[in-house]
Amino acid sequence: MNSSFSVGPFAFARRMALAFALFSPGVFMPNGALALAQHAHAAITTVADFDAATWTQLLRNGPRPAAYVFTNSFCATCPETFDVLSKAVMASGKPVPLAAILMDVQGERALAHAHHYAGVTKIYAFDGFEPAIRQVVDPKWHNITPYVVLVARSGKLQRVTGQPTASQLKAWLG
Repeated sequence: MNSSFSVGPFAFARRMALAFALFSPGVFMPNGALALAQHAHAAITTVADFDAATWTQLLRNGPRPAAYVFTNSFCATCPETFDVLSKAVMASGKPVPLAAILMDVQGERALAHAHHYAGVTKIYAFDGFEPAIRQVVDPKWHNITPYVVLVARSGKLQRVTGQPTASQLKAWLG
């Protein structure tokens, strides 16, 4: 028997438990995101293309209130921002769309990142030349994420780099 595979009576059980944890969604998440994995956004199965015309259309005729979070696949603070927004929406008791707009992942590949975004109701992916799209969203935006645009019921916009403050959330949902 090869001794490199038998390191004790529980070696097989440990290997099986590790394999199960690593390949079972929602079981092993070292960043503590287990609760996010159980969120209702699992029903999202499509990604909408996002370009300059999409943004113009959303601002003109989109839902109000709504939140649009511009993110990318490597944004370390974006999941926390989604969590803050999701909790504010839940506390308001109002159905408020919460959209994730991924800037660096195109098409259906953006779905692989959905589990990072608590409460997300729609996922968009940039479709086109990123700097040109960002210019339409906000000419002063310097490509820092998360970049959050809160659209109030009145249509008033609040633009925030990072997490919105409690007063910004109140003004948005109030």
